[in-house]
Parts: sequence; C-alpha cells; structure tokens
Amino acid sequence: MEIKPVAYFRAPMSEKFGLPRQAGVAGSLRGTVVLEPEYRSPDALRGLEDFDYVWLLWEFHLNRETASGSLTVRPPRLGGNERVGVFASRSPYRPNRLGLSSVRVESVDAAKGEIRVLGADLADGTPIYDIKPYVAYADSHPGVRSGFVDGHEWKPLDVRLPKEFFPYFSPDHIDGLFEILAQDPRPQYQDDPERIYGLLYEGRNIKFKVADGVLTVVAVERTS
Repeated sequence: MEIKPVAYFRAPMSEKFGLPRQAGVAGSLRGTVVLEPEYRSPDALRGLEDFDYVWLLWEFHLNRETASGSLTVRPPRLGGNERVGVFASRSPYRPNRLGLSSVRVESVDAAKGEIRVLGADLADGTPIYDIKPYVAYADSHPGVRSGFVDGHEWKPLDVRLPKEFFPYFSPDHIDGLFEILAQDPRPQYQDDPERIYGLLYEGRNIKFKVADGVLTVVAVERTS
C-alpha cells in the first residue's frame, strides 16, 4: 500500500526537542491541520465541526532512525534508562515511524481546508496521512490499566519565565509554551542544574536551566 499526506501540520515548534511527549499534555498548545489542495473542498470537512476531538495519523518525519535495529526503547516515564518493547511504548522510534494523536478541535474552516486544534504533539511541517473523528462510545475506555505509566507519576516543573520575555511570543501561544516547559523537555537521564538548554519556539531560541523542580528561562534569542 502506498500512502501520501492528506494534510500538513502548522505549529510554533519546528524541532523534536521540547515537543510534548504525548498529545493532550500541553492542552493549550495551538496548531493547524492544513489540507492538501486536492482535498481542500468544503465537502471533505463537512460535519467535523460537530466533533470535539479528532484522531490524526501522521509521520515522525524528523526521525532519521527507526526501531528496526532494536525492538526495545527507553521511555522517559521510566527515567530514560529502563527498556520496554517498542510495541509496549509510545516511542517515536518505530518500524514505520507512524504516530497517532487525539487532539481537541478548536475550530473548523471548511472553505480553507483548515482545522485549528489544541494539544497536539506534532512539529511544524508534519505530514498527516488521515483524520478521523473521535467518538466516545468506541474510543473511551475509563478505568483501564496503562502498564508502567500507572506506577510512575510525572511531576510538572515550576516554570519561571521573566515578564520581560512575554512580548516575544504571541498571546495565542504563550500558554502552550508554559505547558511545554513544565513537562521538562530535557532527556530524563540528564540532571545538571548548571547546564543551559535551548528550545526553539515561534522562531525564538529559549535558553533555560532546571534545578530542584524549577525551570528558569535565562534568555530568549532570535534565530534569524
């Protein structure tokens, strides 16, 4: 079977570093699904405005590696050191590099072929291969087990972003930035309080460090 994108994703993040590790954990993060010209007809999205969530089937296009060399991965929730099977994980390093995300529909512009969504874990330029509505009676399974995730609580960081940096970001994206930083973008095996990291967001390089559960932004620089 040959597949090709039906849409591409537009978002304030263009690199892997800092992307939410799951859809929904940064629920204020905005992005837009833009249909390819051949699907950009009001008919293609007719009725979608009546759904609160959609499933996106997409590609980890920024990955140069797959799981073909190793069938185990190291989930961040386990500290980045313990291994589980690739099919028992949500790792981006998969045999076919396919991602599946449930995202909230903010608005639908059928005439333009655009869906504005919240909480996506996709980078700017991500190819999307299918879009399906989320239906609660079939897709929701409350009270189920979630494997190793159940036993490893994820504690968000306290984010300190000095107010002088606020004007560098658009009002639509500032809340999403706070949520992304709170999820701790660092590799989980690194814990150096003096190390400064850089995260690209809305064309800015955000420099930050983490110590004692607090993430502090120390600089915001233009990237071009």
